[in-house]
Amino acid sequence: MGAQLRVYKRRIRSVQSTKKITKAMEMIAASRIVKAQRQVAASTPYATELTRAVTAVAQGSESKHALTTESENPTRAAVLLVTSDRGLAGGYSSNAIKTAEALSRRLTEEGKEVDTYIVGRKGVSYYGFRERPVAQSWTGFSDSPRYEHAKMVAEPLIEAITAEAGAEGSVDELHLVYTEFVSMMTQTPVDRRMLPLTLDAAGAEPGEGEATEAKGHEILPLYDFEPSAEDVLDALLPRYVESRIYNALLQAAASEHAARRRAMKSATDNAEELIKSLTRLANAARQADITQEISEIVGGASALADASAGSDR
Repeated sequence: MGAQLRVYKRRIRSVQSTKKITKAMEMIAASRIVKAQRQVAASTPYATELTRAVTAVAQGSESKHALTTESENPTRAAVLLVTSDRGLAGGYSSNAIKTAEALSRRLTEEGKEVDTYIVGRKGVSYYGFRERPVAQSWTGFSDSPRYEHAKMVAEPLIEAITAEAGAEGSVDELHLVYTEFVSMMTQTPVDRRMLPLTLDAAGAEPGEGEATEAKGHEILPLYDFEPSAEDVLDALLPRYVESRIYNALLQAAASEHAARRRAMKSATDNAEELIKSLTRLANAARQADITQEISEIVGGASALADASAGSDR
């Protein structure tokens, strides 16, 4: 029984070490969520006002701009998928990937070819393992994105949708798949169509969906254009795409930290339960060991007493 007791004690020490790691990761993730929430709150007003400006310019002009005009026969769509660079975040990345897969199937059923763009090593690994084509990917900043990262991601997407129809790499639609931060306990993977811009829903705030009736009927400012509405849209719409992608990256980062904190808390709680269970087993093994030793001592003493009694006779 002594060998079994040593095994239990060794396992308890191992689980205790794991518990310290998961507890530390839980605390780190909890501290980073606060910063990520502040960044989301700070970026939302800019993205909202920029969206209103783009909507007002597009509705106030009769120009047919490439980023606001629906294609008569769309045949190609780009999907930007935002995942994480690191694991230990529960089902965060897998849920986003499932949403992107469902969107790709729907677009394929509509007769559109899908070009996939990916942010995060988890998404890159998923598509790479299955040998699926990826138009472009970015890694290394999923948990702490900056605006320059959003500009870097937006550049090839804007080039693809502004390219002439039928040209290599051109797309008719741009969709965004990311995880929306709802609360500390709820993070929801969503898909949004960013381009062509839907003017009736363009007033919706980032993260609120693409249909907000109150904002859809909002009275927008009237503008005079100098030199032209097309030039204004050329300048505004790329900023619009960058701001929406930046907001999505920040939402995804906050969701990743929240998912990791929840996963690490669950791992810590499971480690505590396992330590309690192993401690009970170790105590039982030690008690059995002590009982066996007492039985051996009592049996030996009884045998010596019997032997002594026999010699006296």
